[in-house]
Amino acid sequence: MRHLYQCPMRWADLDLLGHVNNVVYVDYLQEARVDMMRSHGPAVRRGEDGTDGEDLAEGVVVVRHEVTYRAPLRFRFRPISIECWVTSIRAASFTMAYEIFDETPEGRVVHLRASTVLTPYVFATERPRRLSPEEKDTLAPFLEEPLPASAKIPPLEPWEPGHYPLHVRFSDVDVYGHVNNVKYFEYFQEARIPMMERLGREHADGGDLHVVVAQTDVDYKVPILFRLEPYDVHSRITHVGTKSFTIESEIRDGDTLLSRARVVLVCFDSATQRSVEPPAAYRDTMLAALNA
Repeated sequence: MRHLYQCPMRWADLDLLGHVNNVVYVDYLQEARVDMMRSHGPAVRRGEDGTDGEDLAEGVVVVRHEVTYRAPLRFRFRPISIECWVTSIRAASFTMAYEIFDETPEGRVVHLRASTVLTPYVFATERPRRLSPEEKDTLAPFLEEPLPASAKIPPLEPWEPGHYPLHVRFSDVDVYGHVNNVKYFEYFQEARIPMMERLGREHADGGDLHVVVAQTDVDYKVPILFRLEPYDVHSRITHVGTKSFTIESEIRDGDTLLSRARVVLVCFDSATQRSVEPPAAYRDTMLAALNA
């Protein structure tokens, strides 16, 4: 069984190409997940001390996201359809899958598929907890086969041109004092854009380079908190293909790893709306960075 959510869109969701920005999709997934839990989950979980605890709608933390972008989504006034379901239930975690799609006369057009690993969390004590039998019973009817899984993201060797000081905004933080999981996608985006700009600056006559995101995987290790001092984001190119390239990143607080990401980007022609090979000068620069 799958839960269907009709997600309203906003004009501010669009990027420079007129597509829904890759970061915004993850916000849509969060809205669909919360709607499913509020619609079908236990209203309130009783804590061990008899007080009200967090439920599965809000009392969870994201451990991992795997997001595959399949077709651009443009703004319209009608909602976008999202199906979500459960692909695994463990003692202290569960995995959900999602499909963002349109039904057309020609058939279903899938814009995105994704999976999320979540663990119940007691924010008062900052500790994960086990799923209760009632919560497992709530999730069980939604159990279906999982989506194909991505490979693990390996540790990253810092690279000075890929360093970005990350300043957390007060609005990035949720009611529990943690940076919301959606904001991490924004942080990794903000870090890779100046890195790519610095690389492109070396070949200003090499032509414009437009990219779209094809895949993003994010591991969440330690919560990021609001503070005045910046965190460190380290990014570098780890693969260069014919029409695509991969950037891996880490967010760190000194020696403490907070999050890790892998993003596959495809070179894109905005006029034809098709993937293309990058300008030769840019590709040479990326290959040089790959071997740096």
